[in-house]
Amino acid sequence: MTDRSLWSYKEIAAHIRVQPETVRSYRKHGLLPAPDLVEGGRPFWFADTIRTWVTRRPGNRGRPPLS
Repeated sequence: MTDRSLWSYKEIAAHIRVQPETVRSYRKHGLLPAPDLVEGGRPFWFADTIRTWVTRRPGNRGRPPLS
């Protein structure tokens, strides 16, 4: 099943249990995948893009995501 819902920094942060500023920092340092969509200058990612990234990202400290 494909989840094409769009997530902003806020939803990503909730998913990985960090603050939105942390997610912004990840993007600034090239640690976050490229946005799937940019609308009005704001980046958005498909939920599946982020879920895939979470499974592959280093330093997730073994914490399971919230959703």
